Amino acid sequence: MKISKLLSTIFFLTSLILTAQQKLLSEPVEREKLLMDFNWRFHFGNSEDYQKDFNYGLEEPFAKAGAGNSVLRNDFVDSTWRLLNLPHDWAVELPFQNQIEDDQIVAHGYKPVGKKFPETSIGWYRKSFTIPSSDRGKKFTIKFDGVFRDCHVWLNGHLLGRNLSGYSEFSYDITDYLLYDKPNALVVRVDATFYEGWFYEGAGIYRHVWLIKTNPLHIPLYGTFVQSSVNKGNAELKIETKIKNDLSSNQRFILHSLIIDDKNNIVGKKSSNIEVSKYDEKTVNEIINVKNPSLWSIEIPALYKLISVIESNGKIIDRYETPFGIRTITFDKDKGFFLNGKHVKIKGVCCHQDHAGVGSALPDRLQYYRIELLKEMGCNAYRTSHNPPTNELLDACDRLGMLVLDENRLMGSSPEFISQFERLILRDRNHPSVIAWSLGNEEWAIQTTEIGKQIALSLMQLQKKHDPSRLSTYAANTPKYDGINSVIDLRGFNYMKICNIDKYRQDHPEQILWGTEEVSNLCTRGIYSNIPEEGFMADYDTNFPGWGSTAEKFWTFYDEREWLAGGFVWTGFDYRGEPTPYKWPCINSHFGIMDMCGFPKNIYYYYQTWWSNKDVLHIFPHWNWKNKIGESINVWCYSNCESVELFLNGKSLGKKDVVKKSHLEWNVIYEPGILEARGIKNGKEIITRIKTTGDALTILLSPDRKIINANGEDISIVNISAIDSEGNEVPTANDPLIFEIKGNGKIIGVGNGNPSSHEPDKYLKGNYKRSLFNGKCQVIIQSTKEAGDIVLTARSERLKTATVVIKTNQSELRPALN
Repeated sequence: MKISKLLSTIFFLTSLILTAQQKLLSEPVEREKLLMDFNWRFHFGNSEDYQKDFNYGLEEPFAKAGAGNSVLRNDFVDSTWRLLNLPHDWAVELPFQNQIEDDQIVAHGYKPVGKKFPETSIGWYRKSFTIPSSDRGKKFTIKFDGVFRDCHVWLNGHLLGRNLSGYSEFSYDITDYLLYDKPNALVVRVDATFYEGWFYEGAGIYRHVWLIKTNPLHIPLYGTFVQSSVNKGNAELKIETKIKNDLSSNQRFILHSLIIDDKNNIVGKKSSNIEVSKYDEKTVNEIINVKNPSLWSIEIPALYKLISVIESNGKIIDRYETPFGIRTITFDKDKGFFLNGKHVKIKGVCCHQDHAGVGSALPDRLQYYRIELLKEMGCNAYRTSHNPPTNELLDACDRLGMLVLDENRLMGSSPEFISQFERLILRDRNHPSVIAWSLGNEEWAIQTTEIGKQIALSLMQLQKKHDPSRLSTYAANTPKYDGINSVIDLRGFNYMKICNIDKYRQDHPEQILWGTEEVSNLCTRGIYSNIPEEGFMADYDTNFPGWGSTAEKFWTFYDEREWLAGGFVWTGFDYRGEPTPYKWPCINSHFGIMDMCGFPKNIYYYYQTWWSNKDVLHIFPHWNWKNKIGESINVWCYSNCESVELFLNGKSLGKKDVVKKSHLEWNVIYEPGILEARGIKNGKEIITRIKTTGDALTILLSPDRKIINANGEDISIVNISAIDSEGNEVPTANDPLIFEIKGNGKIIGVGNGNPSSHEPDKYLKGNYKRSLFNGKCQVIIQSTKEAGDIVLTARSERLKTATVVIKTNQSELRPALN
């Protein structure tokens, strides 16, 4: 009887605990985060003619509050403006301009944005939205993830503020300026006249916009920080939580901090009684222990959530969610980098933030797609060159297991640049993928000076204040120890040819060293000789600029030096702008391991051979050389087999032993047929073949996913090729294609990886077209908010038509303010 009563009591108490925990996690709160990407109006302004810029600058918008230009006010009629959704990059929509005498236009991809193009360098955005009167008393914050570039933001005719950098997130408290049960007019004037980088940067509101509602007693944006340490299989979490009280009285409440694993189990919890004075804020420090945690790693990127709950008088006031990972990172001057106590060689790439078809306005899914391609190659680290990334990129790296070097845009210690770097740290410090902060890149005017040193020290002091768990680095293209390099935590080298790394190590053995930028290989996918007049470079590891090197030389050097933590290759993908070594007709870079669509070049397989655990046997070039019968073809092979034997039409051309971190070569007299490589690895035979194909007959459509979400945001990336009568992809097909789409989706961009193509990425009136380039092109399709089928059809004068159906399933929409 006593046992039964005891069990009943235990069951009752357990039920109470579970009920209380469920309340903390699920009771409705005032906090809402609403996506504001849909239904914006857009119109070009003019940087030189005020009449074409809605009289901006003629009328005085700064004289009296709320009494600015008509374009800033609620009653302005914008119905004739273009209707669009964000993210939006207007630069990618513009035609190319051959301004070859202007180095800045060349560097930015020949797009008409800048001082010479007043009619396409200013963009106006307007959005109308309504807030119900039931929301009175709440706090409202509007957050812009990224606007390129210099922008003024207005609400109902009131200036909210100005943001200078095109890469920094910024936000405003808009509570005082809101109208209730009436339309509110949000207006953004974007000025892309001046550049920040020396590469394509896009233009417009190219990242997400959010409206955040909270109680006046709340956890502010990025008000939490979780630091983890691991000892004997258990984790200690140091948690900082900032709480803001915008009420006119002191507030007493309970702060509950709950740790949730990836199976939604509560694995740690702490409750603290807190008081915050009126119109004040307080930071609460707590320690929570987690037994036998799953550690975040490259192979198994386990994630947790910190759920911070404010409870007052039995009511849940606020709930704030912070994803994080439990892991340890260490850099050693002699042994390199360690993740969770395990040595990891950094096998990284540098990347800019644009992609074929969409420019800098990448849909979230495209961030994941690009990281997946890099992971497949064996890459384990990503440098966000040369600016703060979008938050969704870091989410992808967290979830997929990719280390990140998170880079600041411009070095400076003035309030503006301190603010930019501070916003970057506060936003990104809970991402387990981030292993270091980069203060800047190749600041040649200050990097060896006392001024550079003092700026670096100021930025590092700020970094240590907000994040003592990581180190700072700087990407230096100098062999000198002076200036920034004399005080930086991690000494970064941009190009071993410039930096004389062995000598530097000998002189400064006390510093931790790694390569922040290397290689700069130049090649065009599917091209096997340099063609200057077309802007093409051979797809071998043979071309590089004066500062660069081959991939083989880079990786041989870095892999053989344990004291080098690893390095980052310039670049993972081709990008618009910086055409090197050829300019027009070439309009983008050749540096990528993949082209702008993410189609691999041959060098991709070099890295996959020596960076991944895959069995690799890759031979090239293709075997369609009808005009070279009897001529010698240089055949390369990337393989991690022990030996490889090459055959042409069944005849052996010789067997060669594989030298680690190198490649094999044969000079083969061309005849049509089958080129076959047979490799031996651990006693197992591996075979790969390429063959002379027939003429291209049919279009082949290959979506990365055939089922996507009907949420107005999700995408399917359709890779397109041409096949012969036997189903072989034809690597020389360059046919122009026309696309037609029906159903619940739309095309948002096309590309083919051709660095000299002047075909549009966007067709604003529909009628999308794109040519195959060396057998491939790409179409990006986006869903609507209605479930159903999307039917994509591709046609060509010469090739058989192809159709693919992509299904969109009804899914829960992200909360949005339409």
